Amino acid sequence: MRFRPNRNGINSLMKTPEAGAEVQRVAERIKAAAESDGGEFRTDSALGPRRWRAAVIGNYKKQRDAEGTRRALLRGLDGAD
Repeated sequence: MRFRPNRNGINSLMKTPEAGAEVQRVAERIKAAAESDGGEFRTDSALGPRRWRAAVIGNYKKQRDAEGTRRALLRGLDGAD
């Protein structure tokens, strides 16, 4: 038996307010975990044409520290479960 996802159903589910709330909740948890060593991050989320999306942006306290920002965001991803 072959699995065929219901793409229209999945797409409509990913546009619900509940899905948006969950996307925002996860982004906020990533932000909080990334800031745990004193960085300054922000989140942005929006409903796109196909689904909710969110981003955790920047480490504004440590300008020109790309590697430190990368480490902080990876730590944030680990802490977002």
